[in-house]
Amino acid sequence: METKNYLTPAEIITATVEIGIKKVKMNYLNQFILAILAGAFIAFAAEGSNMAAFNLFAKPETYGLGKVLAGSIFGTGLMLVVVAGGELFTGNTLIMAGVFSRKVKIEKMLANWTIVYIGNFVGSILIAYMMVQSGLFNSGANVLGGVTLKIAAYKTGLDFMPAFYLGIMCNWLVCLAVWMSYGAKDIVGKLFACFFPIWLFITSGFEHSVANMYYIPAGIMAKANPDWVAASGLTPDKLAHLNWNTFFVNNLVPVTLGNIVGGGIFVGVIYWFVYKKNVPAAKGTDNIKNIKSA
Repeated sequence: METKNYLTPAEIITATVEIGIKKVKMNYLNQFILAILAGAFIAFAAEGSNMAAFNLFAKPETYGLGKVLAGSIFGTGLMLVVVAGGELFTGNTLIMAGVFSRKVKIEKMLANWTIVYIGNFVGSILIAYMMVQSGLFNSGANVLGGVTLKIAAYKTGLDFMPAFYLGIMCNWLVCLAVWMSYGAKDIVGKLFACFFPIWLFITSGFEHSVANMYYIPAGIMAKANPDWVAASGLTPDKLAHLNWNTFFVNNLVPVTLGNIVGGGIFVGVIYWFVYKKNVPAAKGTDNIKNIKSA
């Protein structure tokens, strides 16, 4: 009898709840260490996608193509989290399915989110700092440094509600990628599950809180280099508006809230309702052993 190498959606929600239980039971120090790694992995994806596409970003007529190219690379970050191991805040919004299933206490979920969020920030800042110190922002006659500044300035210039909606749409796709990776039983399936939704989210220009923990601090640090500032073409007002306060208030807060809604509600809770809550008896709970946590 042939054994299928994937889970059905009804089976995935069972796996998602079980993975959430394991995540909140993990030792806090291990949660933090794995969160630092995940933050670094996403930051690697961010800097690598910028390196590939910065010349395209610099020209309005090729900007969309730059997003397509950047998106094709950025998925590597989630692949590293899923396969190598890491704790990523945006993916962990799926723990809400366990809370609604009454198998995870809300305070345990919030503790996980807090530890992982801080760890993601540490990992992202580490890569941003090393990128600035490495001199790689000199690439393309300082254009990479200039583009890094422009991306950060754009993100800190968003109004609250647009940033919130961009955060919803982003993590809706990111958590669908994580959701499908839970449904894949082999490495290749997990990689493909990560690749396409992440490609779509980056190409679309949505906002990811952990990615922004790299993008914006990298831009803030890059302000210290006059050559990168000159290459950015930003006005003094826009440069002044790019700072740690606008990073947290204008971007990180609304984007994080949007990410929680997009991943936790639109993926975790909706699928819990359809496949667990709103059925006489949950079916399709077989074949969930040995699911690898992401």
